[in-house]
Amino acid sequence: MNSKNLEKNIFVDAIKQSFVKLLPKTQIKNPVMFVVYIGAALTSMLYLLSFAGIKDESPFYTLAIALILWFTVLFANFAEAMAEGRGRAQADTLRKSRKDVKAKKLKSAADAEDYEEVLSNTLKKGDIVYVKAGEQIPMDGEVIEGAASVDESAITGESAPVIRESGGDKSAVTGGTTLVSDWLVIRVTAQPGESFLDKMIAMVEGASRKKTPNEIALRILLVTLTVIFLAVTATLLPFSDFASKQAEAGSAVSITNIIALLVCLAPTTIGALLSSIGIAGMSRLNQANVLALSGRAIEAAGDVDILLLDKTGTITLGNRQASEFIPLGGVTEHELADAAQLSSIADETPEGRSIAILAKDRFNLRGRDLSKLGAAFVEFSAKTRMSGIDYQGNEIRKGAAEAIKKFVLDKGGIYPDECDQIVKRVAGEGGTPLVVAKNNKVLGIIYLKDIIKNGVKDRFEDLRKMGIKTIMITGDNPMTAAAIAAEAGVDDFLAEATPEAKLNLIRNYQAKGHLVAMTGDGTNDAPALAQADVAVAMNTGTQAAKEAGNMVDLDSSPTKLIDIVRIGKQLLMTRGALTTFSVANDVAKYFAIIPVLFFGIYPQLDSLNFMRLTNTTSSILSAIIYNALIIVALIPLALKGIKYDEMPAGKLLKRNMQIYGLGGILAPFGAIKLIDIVLTACGLV
Repeated sequence: MNSKNLEKNIFVDAIKQSFVKLLPKTQIKNPVMFVVYIGAALTSMLYLLSFAGIKDESPFYTLAIALILWFTVLFANFAEAMAEGRGRAQADTLRKSRKDVKAKKLKSAADAEDYEEVLSNTLKKGDIVYVKAGEQIPMDGEVIEGAASVDESAITGESAPVIRESGGDKSAVTGGTTLVSDWLVIRVTAQPGESFLDKMIAMVEGASRKKTPNEIALRILLVTLTVIFLAVTATLLPFSDFASKQAEAGSAVSITNIIALLVCLAPTTIGALLSSIGIAGMSRLNQANVLALSGRAIEAAGDVDILLLDKTGTITLGNRQASEFIPLGGVTEHELADAAQLSSIADETPEGRSIAILAKDRFNLRGRDLSKLGAAFVEFSAKTRMSGIDYQGNEIRKGAAEAIKKFVLDKGGIYPDECDQIVKRVAGEGGTPLVVAKNNKVLGIIYLKDIIKNGVKDRFEDLRKMGIKTIMITGDNPMTAAAIAAEAGVDDFLAEATPEAKLNLIRNYQAKGHLVAMTGDGTNDAPALAQADVAVAMNTGTQAAKEAGNMVDLDSSPTKLIDIVRIGKQLLMTRGALTTFSVANDVAKYFAIIPVLFFGIYPQLDSLNFMRLTNTTSSILSAIIYNALIIVALIPLALKGIKYDEMPAGKLLKRNMQIYGLGGILAPFGAIKLIDIVLTACGLV
């Protein structure tokens, strides 16, 4: 289904849901709009009573007010239903990826051949299953044996397979993903109905969305304002009756007009949009492939002023690039480069391509005629941890030091101590060493180096302007860490980071009143993630990390933390801007309605009727029509969010006051006057 059809279906469904939500038990959840709901019911009753001779206002006018109030409630329901509809669409997509499959449940973890086939929905926490290439992983779990490539596109949308293996930080697997190669023995870590996918579906469709503390506080403020306006308007009936008798002019304000006045003065605009703003904020996070396990975390992301960032994948490319060929004694650099390039011809990884390019740049080694060589390529696998090429009796392998060492020794070759020393030096400098061997002889090492991402320095400068301090976390030694930190432009760094060091760093900043965000994927990150205010666990990480975090990044991209902060800030900015606009609207509507409402009793108020509205009926109808239409007009802004700009909170507040505060005051005057002209021209007032 294309996006246009999807939006159309969401729109149609939102219209239906607008009427479904008219049930009192649903309306009462939003106290501000519940007042409008009661007002619509009362004016409808007054209209029906007019047929029995009990008239508060003319039947046409009362009916018009009642219909406009009902539309106001429907528009508020529509705003919320549109936001929920997008969440349900995301949930439906996820449901399609979830299906019950047959699983090989092992009777003993030691024997992969001794199993019984069961449906995945019968698996329980602690069960052990065997999965081989081409099969779907039946349930969330932890790899306890094996290494394999896993296609997680059903969950993350990313087509490139990822490595999952036992004993490391890449051991967590998700139900619904598929093995591309090899095999895995997995221990189930979730009960039926509590899998990661189940939690995702519940979150994105809003079933598990709880109101955040800020949202609750704002709701209390809006209810308080509504109660105040309710008390004020309730006194107008006896006051206007008394004043009209004393002045011997005019008449008491009608109940219909009092209800209309209450609806216009109450903060109905933000009251109608508040839920949709929160739901849309979570939806934007889901669209960024981040699952928020707590609404509080999204708001906290908007207030974060300390960012702890992993070096690899966040500040550096993560896919390290070949920077140097280091030959062993008796081997020329040209000879090493030639072998390294040959072993990388079929290697389509960024690292493999960078090796071929470095050999070409340094020694002009270009394309080879592989048909003449009769070459057979050895692809990289998670099990062997190396790749290579066999041609004309030659055998070249390139890979991790331990893998090449085992390969050479098993073939009867010699692994020099010099190679071990260079490997340690490269690793100590923060690089990644790849060892190259030809015909069981170790030729040397390829130095893969972290490359600072383009534009990352500018992004950190933008964060600095927002008052956010960036701290790079790395296991590198202090010298290497300092060099990368200076090149990247971060404010500070933590070198040789241990779990205790990360935890203490977060606690120290929190003790000073800061809100801290961090990312992590390993079990050793779990304590710090549990302590951080915004903790983003990588989906590729361990179960412990995912349970400790309050967000899970399905793409497992550490740079996502910056985007999460932006989404959180955009949510707060949108809510603040629309609240400012709504309150300013109420002030403007007060000056539009009150003068003409009491003009009959106090003729002096005519001087305040600077818009020259036709009469009381026209002013009330115009104001209440505007009050309904402005909700519809602001729905796209509530769903999309206001434009995000990196600026300090003080400047942001000033901008919001200028744009949304001043705009909120001026917009009603022009709109109400225009509606008044239309109503008068049509002879409706």
